[in-house]
Amino acid sequence: MQQDTTPLTSLAIRQHNAITTARYDYSACQLDILFYVLSKLKKDDSLDTQYCIYVKDIENLTGRTWNYQQLREATADMGSRMFEVENAQVYKQIWMFQKVEYIKGKGYLEIELSRHIRPYLYELKDNFTSYQLHSALKLTSKYAKRIYQLASQWKDIGETKAYELDEFKLMLKLKDPTGKEPEQFQNISQLKARVLDIAVRQINEHTDLQIDYQLQKKGRAFTGVRFYVRKQQPQQLPIPFTDTHDDTRTQLAHQHLDTLGIAQPELVQQILSSSKLVDELFKFIYKLKTEKVKADRNPGGLFLKMQGLR
Repeated sequence: MQQDTTPLTSLAIRQHNAITTARYDYSACQLDILFYVLSKLKKDDSLDTQYCIYVKDIENLTGRTWNYQQLREATADMGSRMFEVENAQVYKQIWMFQKVEYIKGKGYLEIELSRHIRPYLYELKDNFTSYQLHSALKLTSKYAKRIYQLASQWKDIGETKAYELDEFKLMLKLKDPTGKEPEQFQNISQLKARVLDIAVRQINEHTDLQIDYQLQKKGRAFTGVRFYVRKQQPQQLPIPFTDTHDDTRTQLAHQHLDTLGIAQPELVQQILSSSKLVDELFKFIYKLKTEKVKADRNPGGLFLKMQGLR
C-alpha cells in the first residue's frame, strides 16, 4: 500500500467538498436522481431553472425500470431529508428541492433546486465528468455510490485521507450522531461484507476507477478506513449525457469513430458537428457492447447505413 504523502493543502481542498462528506441517507434510487440532476447542472443556470427528468432516460441509463410512484416516493423522501454540513465555524441543515412537479401523462417531472444547495452541487459536479456520472448511475448499491463520490474526489492523489470509522459511519448514516437510533453494522465483518466489499466490487466492475481499502487498527480495535484509488479504462463504454457540451463528449465520439473504422475527415466532421448523429453514435456503441446489435464484420458500415450516410 502507498504511504500517506498527501500535502496538507490538498487535504484541505478535498475536505471542503461539503456535500461529498455531508451526513445524509439517500437510497440508490434517490442518489440516481441526484446524479442525474448533476448531469444537467450548469454554472449559468438561474435560481429558478427547472430541471426535467424523463423516466425513460433514467431507465436507459441505469438499466432499471422506474415508475411515477417510485419517483414520487423518492422525491418526497428526499425533500424531507436534510444534508448536514459542518465545519469549524458553522453547522448547516440544507434541503435539496424548492419544488418538484410531476407532469401527468408526459413521462417526466420538473425539479427546482433550493438556492442554498446550489453552490454545494456545483462544487460536487466539479469532481465528475459526464463519463463518471454515467458510471455512478450504473452502481446499484447506495454505499457504492457514496464511496464512488469519495474516491472520485481523490482520484488524482491516489488515496483518500484516513476516515475514522465513526466519521465514515456518520457520513453514510450508519450511525446516529444523537445516539437515539441503533448503529448499523457494528461488527467489522458486517461492515466489510455489507458496505465495503460490495462497493469495491461494483466500482471496480462498472466505473473508471479501481479502488481498494485498508482498515486501520489501534490495538485490537478497528478505528479507521482509507481508500486507495487509481484510474482504469472502464469495461463498458457509456452513453454520455446528451446535454453535456464538454471535451469528454467529443473525445469519446472520436474514439468511437476510430473503433468503428470511420476515418474519412469529411464524414467524421459531419458526424461530430451534428448532436443528433453523435447521440445516435453513442446509442449504437452501447447496443454493440451489450450485443443488442450484431455487426461482426463491418460495424462502421452498418452505423453509416443506419444513419443514411452510405
